[in-house]
Amino acid sequence: MIDPSREQELNEALELFFFGYREFTAYPDAVLAERGLGRVHHRILYFVGRNPGVTVGELLSILGVSKQALNAPLRRLMAERLVENAVGESDRRARHLRLTADGSALEAQLSGSQRERMAGIFAAEGPDREAAWRAVMRDVAGTQAGWEA
Repeated sequence: MIDPSREQELNEALELFFFGYREFTAYPDAVLAERGLGRVHHRILYFVGRNPGVTVGELLSILGVSKQALNAPLRRLMAERLVENAVGESDRRARHLRLTADGSALEAQLSGSQRERMAGIFAAEGPDREAAWRAVMRDVAGTQAGWEA
């Protein structure tokens, strides 16, 4: 049960989370919008870039979405030659995803701006505050399928 005397503080925390995320995603969102893409496309580019050769099934697990939710955005990225797939060598039914050179460049632009921002904040705040932030974010993320610290 929530302590009623903390409601205002908790509301402030919710608002900081919302406004922080909005600011954190503003530049990537603008770049994506110029191409008619959205955050789901960025998430796909990011996780395929971090996991070259990931299967569609593994990507579904990492993102925690249904096959239907992933299908159209992934097809769009493939049509724009940002993501490519290859048939698995041991299991020909498996499709292994990789970023193309253009996909890697776009992902680097999108996530690079976010990495730079985080690096600057962490440098300014120091290692103890970075560690505290990471601990809080791990608790917020919980035990999301496909994510490990």
